[in-house]
Amino acid sequence: MTALILLTQVAMPLALLAWLGFWPAGSMVGLLLQAAGTAVFLFALARVAQWAVPVWWLPWVYGALWLVLTGAALLRKDVSGLPWLPYAPAGWVVAALSVVLLGLGGCYGARAMLGQRLPPVEVVDIANPFGPGRYLVGHGGSNTLVNGHMRTLDDSVARFRPWRGQSYAVDFFGLGPWGLRARGWRPADPAAYAIFGAKLRAPCAGVVIAAEGDWPDFEVPQEDPVNRLGNHVILHCGAAEIVLAHMRQGSIPVTPGDRVALGDRLGEVGNSGASTEPHLHIHAQRPAPEGAPPISGDPLGLRIDGRFLVRGDRLSGARI
Repeated sequence: MTALILLTQVAMPLALLAWLGFWPAGSMVGLLLQAAGTAVFLFALARVAQWAVPVWWLPWVYGALWLVLTGAALLRKDVSGLPWLPYAPAGWVVAALSVVLLGLGGCYGARAMLGQRLPPVEVVDIANPFGPGRYLVGHGGSNTLVNGHMRTLDDSVARFRPWRGQSYAVDFFGLGPWGLRARGWRPADPAAYAIFGAKLRAPCAGVVIAAEGDWPDFEVPQEDPVNRLGNHVILHCGAAEIVLAHMRQGSIPVTPGDRVALGDRLGEVGNSGASTEPHLHIHAQRPAPEGAPPISGDPLGLRIDGRFLVRGDRLSGARI
């Protein structure tokens, strides 16, 4: 995983920017295609990748470098004297590669943007569940490119059926100093992560129908694939259930049957259950049929403070 992140989010963008900056095309069409292909591919990467690692603002740095390098290339090449079309095989290779980047970036960038549309299901509105802090969406949106939870909509996969209620879930990482999610690249200690211990409040008024708080918080990247929710609270709010999962051991003050008001304390973010590093998982669903697994109900969309959050969005916690 680390090698893949370094390749796609560091090495590849820097290689494309170096290509544009040090080897600009020698024709007007080639240069325009090179600049456009690089820009569109970097935009798609910014929308598709999870930028919790290395840091959420790195795509903005790449964008600023693209502007500087494109301007420098145009000045250095003296575009008024450039031929319109490539005149050598190498120039056509640059143009062809640029078209490939333009096509790939356009395709994936468009799909990522379409993931911002509301899903074709009822959407539930809730309040911000967080106390103070800043948070980054790791999974969220209405297609599988930006929200891995949506794979559980595939009824042909038997192991997904007990979890299908989570299909439009949102996962949050925390943002610490300099926008970093943790002290280190991937420290084992869950307390090194900015979101660990973050306060959680009831995002709606309702009744607690499930609450478990005794599961351990694992060191990273250990997880419990059997007890997937780990420490969790399920609230019945109106006709929907709101599920908050992977909470901190011993932090949950509510029990099944308790009635909570909007903003009441529910616990803290932890690293329990099927969580490979501390984060909050939250989703909305219809109640599961009697006797069925607790998160197997029909999935619902979720808006938080009026926002349908997708990968890469940021949310500030409430000031309490």
